[in-house]
Amino acid sequence: MTMIYKSEAGGRELLEHYRQALEAWPVPAEQLRVPTRQGETFVLVSGPHDAPPLVLLHGSGANASMWRGDVATWSQNFRTYAVDLVGEPGLSAPSRPALDSDAVALWLDDVLEGLGIIDAAFVGTSLGGWTALDYAIRRPERVTRLALMCPGGVGRQKVGWMFKALLARLFRRGGLRESAMAVAGLDGDRDRQALDAVILTFTHFNPRRERLPVFPDEALRALTMHVLVIVGGRDVMLDSHQTARRVRECIPRATVHLLPEVGHAVFGQAEPIAAFLRA
Repeated sequence: MTMIYKSEAGGRELLEHYRQALEAWPVPAEQLRVPTRQGETFVLVSGPHDAPPLVLLHGSGANASMWRGDVATWSQNFRTYAVDLVGEPGLSAPSRPALDSDAVALWLDDVLEGLGIIDAAFVGTSLGGWTALDYAIRRPERVTRLALMCPGGVGRQKVGWMFKALLARLFRRGGLRESAMAVAGLDGDRDRQALDAVILTFTHFNPRRERLPVFPDEALRALTMHVLVIVGGRDVMLDSHQTARRVRECIPRATVHLLPEVGHAVFGQAEPIAAFLRA
């Protein structure tokens, strides 16, 4: 079993913070636990029972609570399934399936089967964007539409930010806060709540450190569903300009929005994504 937290006490503190966030979920929701080959997977379900399914996949170091600002919009027209990725600081199992294999897709097969979903639209960000794109490539018949924010696996994964973040943490007072602001592209005043959550998480959580596998051109060209990609021009983790270029060149039915002044954390896109999903 992977040790995903730096200490048991830190893990308990993070999970208690997460449970408090779930209590503030803005719309009625069901909490489900789905058995999978990677262990139990937690899913938060909202929206009308007879609405089309929409699967939400968060990024690294996050959980379903990252969708609190979006779910009220999306759950008006969709049955939303906010999935806690395994191996991340949520309520799913701590296992971490190998990214350079079909293990993640097989885990997601189990999740959809447990939820009774045949096919669905997907929204994913960062690692969740990589997960959704990997699934669309391996299981195209199960993905109706794909909305990705700063997805991994398309543009170059940068490493320079790691050294700057480490130096800030080692030699500057408040270094973790400064690192979180730089890496996520958050403003210390405007995004205070999100920034505090990031700091708390990475005080206690051990993120995955391997590089995300890059999808080849031929795999992207084979996608036939409509794809929306939103990237931040100031992303210090992923080369968003390369992501935008490859998506435009390779994915036949893709729409790309590059937000010049935005970093890796993309907020405020609930309405554009809803319009894309309803089209």
